[in-house]
Amino acid sequence: MAVPFRRTSKTKKRMRRTHLKKEVGALTACPKCGATIRPHRACTKCGYYKNESVIKVQENDAE
Repeated sequence: MAVPFRRTSKTKKRMRRTHLKKEVGALTACPKCGATIRPHRACTKCGYYKNESVIKVQENDAE
């Protein structure tokens, strides 16, 4: 089994790991209500997808 000859420094280790970071997923605006949603998914606010109602959404009267 191979054993490292020298210890990897903090700088070298951090330089290698700079590409291992999380990215923010893509977001789009719903064309019907303008809410922010992920692409290719039905809107949770109005229930529409591709200009068709696919989910029945109850509106809150408390607002």
